[in-house]
Amino acid sequence: MIKKWFGESIFKLSGWQYHADASLLEDKQVMIGFEHTTNMDAVHAFALLNILQIKAHFLIKQTWFKGPLKHIMTQLGGIPVDRDKNTDVVSQMVEIFNAHEQFSLVIAPEATRAKDGVARRPIRTGFWHIAKAANVPIILMYAHAKSRKGGVFAKIYPTDLKSDLIKIKSLYAEYGVDVRID
Repeated sequence: MIKKWFGESIFKLSGWQYHADASLLEDKQVMIGFEHTTNMDAVHAFALLNILQIKAHFLIKQTWFKGPLKHIMTQLGGIPVDRDKNTDVVSQMVEIFNAHEQFSLVIAPEATRAKDGVARRPIRTGFWHIAKAANVPIILMYAHAKSRKGGVFAKIYPTDLKSDLIKIKSLYAEYGVDVRID
């Protein structure tokens, strides 16, 4: 209950509102979030996950797992990724999903905090490949800075990359969030 209270307090103190359809959640899922314009988007996402009482995991550069940060990152749900090596992250994540009865992986596919669309690239699709290979749904979260609202609003089961990306773009557009795809 403390984590839920903490998450609700972050929204209240920051002047944001949230809406989360808990019926969309499953025991295993890849959760994606847009927009990713500031580090506060991550704070709001983790606040929302605390409200929903979800133990989330996230991929982060291996360099964050040195010294005392290793314990902190592990406790926060971090999973180290060595971006200098050509590793098969999708297969590694499938193994992790298969080893757990409950597992939520949270990814910000834009992988940038570019404001106002400056230097925005098309989204990275690793989240889709992980969800497809692990046979888990993709849960859509949003943080919309202009309206100061965030939440969980949709779920898709990955079938075809191109059509799923078009669907994701369309679903986010309903919340005023522009997702750039190829």
